[in-house]
Amino acid sequence: MDTVNGGISFWYAQEGTPAPREPLPGDTTADVCIVGGGYTGLWTAYYLKKAVPFLNITVLEAKFCGYGASGRNGGWLYNGIAGRARYAKRHGHEAAVRLQRAMNDTVAEVVKVAGDEGIDADIHLGGVLEVAHTPAQLARLKDFHSVEVAFGETDRELYGARDTAARIRVTGAVGSSWTPHGARIHPVKLVKGLAATVEALGVTIHESTPVTEIRPKHAVTPYGTVRAPYILRCTEGFTANIKGHKRTWLPMNSSMIATDPLPPEVWDELGWHNRETLGDMAHAYMYAQRTADDRIALGGRGIPYRYGSRTDNDGRTQPATIDALRDILIRFFPSLAGTRIAHAWSGVLGVPRDWCATVTLDRTTGLGWAGGYVGSGVATANLAARTLRDLIQQDSGQSGPTDLTTLPWVNHKVRPWEPEPLRWLGVHTLYAAYRTADHQEATSNTPTTPRLATLADRLSGRH
Repeated sequence: MDTVNGGISFWYAQEGTPAPREPLPGDTTADVCIVGGGYTGLWTAYYLKKAVPFLNITVLEAKFCGYGASGRNGGWLYNGIAGRARYAKRHGHEAAVRLQRAMNDTVAEVVKVAGDEGIDADIHLGGVLEVAHTPAQLARLKDFHSVEVAFGETDRELYGARDTAARIRVTGAVGSSWTPHGARIHPVKLVKGLAATVEALGVTIHESTPVTEIRPKHAVTPYGTVRAPYILRCTEGFTANIKGHKRTWLPMNSSMIATDPLPPEVWDELGWHNRETLGDMAHAYMYAQRTADDRIALGGRGIPYRYGSRTDNDGRTQPATIDALRDILIRFFPSLAGTRIAHAWSGVLGVPRDWCATVTLDRTTGLGWAGGYVGSGVATANLAARTLRDLIQQDSGQSGPTDLTTLPWVNHKVRPWEPEPLRWLGVHTLYAAYRTADHQEATSNTPTTPRLATLADRLSGRH
């Protein structure tokens, strides 16, 4: 059988696309209008409705809930957050520590709520294992580990080659860092369960309803306008489709493959019995999980960006990207050279110009937004949603400041991306530099990160 390419994602191939909900029937009003039916929008609806059950909440989704990154991601529920180092420089180390601790707690929060609401999302708390293959990667890994500990992850563990192999036998791994604050999930099972849960609470969801313009107290669609005191933009990688937001967040492309199910004797060889999510310390890094039905789902960048901030329609990815991801799989696990790739797909994630995730509520206009997760949105979306809930309750006089509303990412301002063709040239040059640096590290055995990668980090705004 040939590899299935596209069809949104492997996760939807397993679960099937949901029955469509009705589009917006015409002009209407709400107390809160949420634009976007992914994790951020659905979690925000959930926490607002739980806090204030009488709120009239409407969610508007362009396709169907979970069509974007929420239904295509690698299934990493983990405690990473974009922009922490920048927040530490701007607001102080302790403020960034509070943000990191909130992210650590968020992993447990998602697991708890899924259990409370009866959402079976194949969640397995195995933590996150990030491995190093080369001397330069090992040096970065040790620095990374030290920084994470300094930001409050005192339960993180650093391993040498032998202890790494005791968890997962990644060929050539010379060390790793493991955190318990991570879980493997099935992304579509989580987003479907969330959508059903918020509907049962009384939230109105309209699908096949693209929002073309957002302005104070108005969300404009081809079928009518929703008027509400609060309009919340939760559109992540698809933000560029909204009028006036072409340069707000860059839609970065990421691609994945999933193997056929692997037999027990293969898992005996590979280990991976605790089903950790798996990453590495390459500049153009990979991410993987052992699925509930014993496949390996593995992702990486591929072609990182489409000109003009365009997004795909069905998740189809380029054959060269599939080959590149397969090469990573075989480099990590050479015995899988004959394993069939069952499915390949792509999706987009939101990248701000300074690579900082943000949550904002403008009290003068009632406009709010959250996102720019740079690939760590599965958990971050939950923290963002709870923060939006607290900001709205604070603005409406129902509460004062909370631990969440005083976190350093709240109301962070980001400058827009450059216009085309500078945007396209910059992103493609950046990832060409990262791939070149990875090749240099693999062939030179030097413990020093190539200057090319360091320069790319500085020019891109990542660090």
